[in-house]
Formats: sequence, structure tokens, C-alpha cells
Amino acid sequence: MLGAGAAGLMCAIEGGKRGRRVAILEAAERIGKKILISGGGRCNFTNVHCRAENFLSANPHFAKSALARYQPGDFIALVEKHHIRYHEKTLGQLFCDRSATDIVGMLEAECQAAGVEIFTSTPVVGVQRNGNFEVGSFRAPAVVVATGGLSIPKMGATGIGYEIARQFGLKINPCRPALVPLTFCAADLERYGDLAGLSTEVIARVEDQCFREKMLFTHRGWSGPAILQASSYWQAGQPMLIDLAPDRKIAAHIQQRTPAAVRAVLREFLPNRLADRWIEIHGPEAWTNAALTEFEKRTHAWSVTPSGTEGYGKAEVTAGGVDTDELSAKTMESRKAPGLFFVGEVVDVTGHLGGFNFQWAWASGFCAGQAV
Repeated sequence: MLGAGAAGLMCAIEGGKRGRRVAILEAAERIGKKILISGGGRCNFTNVHCRAENFLSANPHFAKSALARYQPGDFIALVEKHHIRYHEKTLGQLFCDRSATDIVGMLEAECQAAGVEIFTSTPVVGVQRNGNFEVGSFRAPAVVVATGGLSIPKMGATGIGYEIARQFGLKINPCRPALVPLTFCAADLERYGDLAGLSTEVIARVEDQCFREKMLFTHRGWSGPAILQASSYWQAGQPMLIDLAPDRKIAAHIQQRTPAAVRAVLREFLPNRLADRWIEIHGPEAWTNAALTEFEKRTHAWSVTPSGTEGYGKAEVTAGGVDTDELSAKTMESRKAPGLFFVGEVVDVTGHLGGFNFQWAWASGFCAGQAV
């Protein structure tokens, strides 16, 4: 097993429970480092509303089998078995009451019970095959690649999983940062850069995908759940539409056609500084009926074209990865190299924000663990 993240640990547990002799090789000094920082340190470990529609992939059907075989309720049962207290925050997102260390401790205990050996501070530089697979001094009839993606390199992320896939002839779909803040173009930086810290509920739309949650202004661009969700679908140079006033009819609440009256209405649902700035930049010279109609239209469909993203350093996950056509949807085993499995983030399956990527990790790891 290469990698002691969510998918690798789950796979190791399931393989060990089936009597397999399992060793996990982890480059970091401790297991589950990304688990520990997830959810603000409380680990958004699954989402009770998990469906295949919450994932993007070149093959949108690939994840269905694994997600059906290992569901949120299965992981919740494991959490409850270890008496870990948790709560639902919003939109089906489940978090630990106390700390993400509870989840890592649970997985470590399950590994121990299943006879799994864990070797930390053991970087993987490559995989060879001479009958069995060889990884350094380790030899085995099967190898599971659970090395994650390129996101958060300060946590030790590397592209080793993709290199192993290419070595054995597997196709890699182009990778990009996902669930990542977007950056202002130069003009928007000048207009909105000083609004950093302001947050408001919006609908962010990229093509046919739209997300209604909070948006946060940063010193460099936009963040917050709505933007992170949209970022997974955004492509360079593509415009994004932002509705700053979901379900609001601005004109209907304005009694007088004056800047002060419009400002008072905007301040009812936008932070004061944002309301003032919006009028300053987009307000007309005269508040005629036609001008007010155009102003409202722009408020509901603010078209912005980000200059880019904050990159892998700020991305929660990596979109793209090992092409799912190369893998068995039931077992995650390579079709070209029997005995070689790929699970978790290294595969071209990326979940929405809110516990879905963890559920993919648990599900894909479970499926591989049943077959390895």
C-alpha cells in the first residue's frame, strides 16, 4: 500500500480483515496528515446526501459502483463503533465534535486490529515488476497506489502516483487544482481587492453548474464555498456569473429612484462596504426605470473572468488523474497491469465540497481492499 491517507488506510484495513498481509508505506512522518487538517481540524468525513452527481470525472458513471458498495452509512457505523461524537453542520456535511485526530486514531486502531504494518518516513521513488511488484526492499503480488494528487504540496503531495501509472502504460487525464480560490484580473483587483474579509451568500455559476453558498472576498480574489465549488468546473479564460442577490427583487423595494434609496436596499442583504462599492462602480448617472432594470440585471448576473486560481498550494483536491477507463469500476484494479490498483484522489474522480471526496476515498479504498 503506497500512501497512508484516507483511501490507503481504508484499503489496508479491508485487505487486512480478509487475511492479507498488508504493509503501508507513507512518506510523511505520520499517517493521515490531510485528514488532520480537513474541515478546519474537525474532519468533514462524509456527506449523508452523497450521490454520483456530486462528482466530476471524464466518465461520470465510473464512481457509481464504488459509492453504492460503500455508502455514508457504512462509514458512520464505523465512527459510531468507536464512540466518536459528530454532528451535521449544513447540507448533509458531517464533522467530528472534537477533532480530526479522532478519525485518524480510529483508522490507526482498525489497522492494528487487522494486522496492518505501517512504515512512516518511507518515501516511494518507484515501482518495479519482476514477477512480483518491488518497492524498495518490499515485494508483493499486489500494489495499491493511494498517493493522492498534487494539492497542498507543503503536506508532502507529489506526482509519484501519476508517474507509476504512466510507467505501466495507463493514461492520465490532465490535472488541475480544484476546490481552489480564484484570482482577480488586474481591473477587479483594483476595484475589489480592499474588500478582503467580506462574505455574502451568492449563486456562482459556471456553464450549467451553479452553487448557492457563501462567497468570500480575499486580497487576491474570490473564495468561500460557492467559489470553491465553481472552481472545479472553471476553465482558464472562462467567465463566471455571480448572483449577488439570490431571490431578491431590488427594484420592487425601492421607493425613490436615488442612490441613497438603492444603497439602503442593497445594505439589507450585502455587507455595507460591498453595497456601497457596487453602487459606486455599477450605479448609473441617473436612476431611471431602464437604468434600475439594467442595474438589477447586473446584480443578479455579475460576469467576472478570473485571471487564474491560487494553484495547488491552496487547492483542496486535484481534478483529473488516472483515467477511469484504465481501471475496473468494481475493484479499482488496472486493466493493463493486474495486481496494480489506484484509489482515492489519484484517480480521475473529484467530489464537490462537503465531505464527498472523503466518501470517494473510503469507497474506492473499500472496493480495492475487497479484491487486493
